[in-house]
Amino acid sequence: MPNPTKVIVDCSTGISEVIELTDEEVAELAAQAAIAEEQRKEREAEEAAKASAKAALLKKLGITAEEATLLLG
Repeated sequence: MPNPTKVIVDCSTGISEVIELTDEEVAELAAQAAIAEEQRKEREAEEAAKASAKAALLKKLGITAEEATLLLG
């Protein structure tokens, strides 16, 4: 299977050409995708932890999220 391609446009001439990515460029894209996926997982884990902590606090206080908003607003 051929590598993905990129389009290079020369704005001064309007000429564009489609070029196949090198193996190094494909490897770099894969590495960047892996980093982005790891960051997404970390962000989702942080958000889940915050939501869990918030729910636990609301339960401990015996109030709903709406009531907490009214108290703090």
